[in-house]
Amino acid sequence: MEWKDNKCRCSWANPKNERYIRYHDDEWGVPVYDDQKLFEMLILESFQAGLTWECVLNKQDAFRQAFDQFDPEKVCRYDEEKIAALQNNSDIIRNRLKIKAAVNNANVFREIQKEYGSFSDYLWHWTEGAVIYEKGAANSALSDAVSSDLKRRGMKFVGTTIIYAYMQAVGIIYSHEEGCFLEHRD
Repeated sequence: MEWKDNKCRCSWANPKNERYIRYHDDEWGVPVYDDQKLFEMLILESFQAGLTWECVLNKQDAFRQAFDQFDPEKVCRYDEEKIAALQNNSDIIRNRLKIKAAVNNANVFREIQKEYGSFSDYLWHWTEGAVIYEKGAANSALSDAVSSDLKRRGMKFVGTTIIYAYMQAVGIIYSHEEGCFLEHRD
């Protein structure tokens, strides 16, 4: 691919979408410990199911506005009126099942926060705080285990592929491709 700045990037990064390039360069694979950002990415990844990440990323600002900056305390209190308003918001992905899952998942998220002190502590405990370096996978034993646990706790749209992508996005799994200027080198 031809990049304006002559840096090689992962094959999935669209060189024509500046927002996507910034996401690739500055966010994807960077460890996240902030619960609100972890909640935002979890919800956005669940909305990606069946779609492309680029589609979701292009709507991220609208999602932030529609979902009260991804404040789990607010999202968990959404009622049918708010769910209907979200379904009518043409700036976001308007899938009712995913919207309802976001509300449900906010409640489970809060329960995990209570149990572990933070969602970050819960998430990072799976790797004892270590970043996992691997490439070319869509799921793993780790994503299987986290997905299974989140489902057991009642979360929706958290299958192993979604959770693997989520863990890549929040830096638990580092997967920049060979040749990418951000590729990890031992």
